[in-house]
Amino acid sequence: MGTYNHYVIVKFKDGVKVEELIQDLEKMVSGIDHVKSFEWGKDIESHDMLRQGFTHAFLMTFNEKEALNAFEVHPNHVEFSKVFSPALEKIVVMDFPSITVKAPA
Repeated sequence: MGTYNHYVIVKFKDGVKVEELIQDLEKMVSGIDHVKSFEWGKDIESHDMLRQGFTHAFLMTFNEKEALNAFEVHPNHVEFSKVFSPALEKIVVMDFPSITVKAPA
């Protein structure tokens, strides 16, 4: 059985203190046991045309879909969303089960 993923790609509004927001996101995620792993990064290579304005990607993995469902209604996530969502200009969210083609070495 694979993992279940929560993949979020965003473009922050101008003037947002992104570093502080991401530190708060890391803290929030670290305090919720349902999250198996969390990774994030800022795009530095893609051409603007391909990026379409999006700058940051966040990936959370869960052991199962039910763990993602529990995360989504967790009080810490709900409270953080009240700060995170207004800071965004654009967002794409995808939730999907992993299909591993080549496992890490």
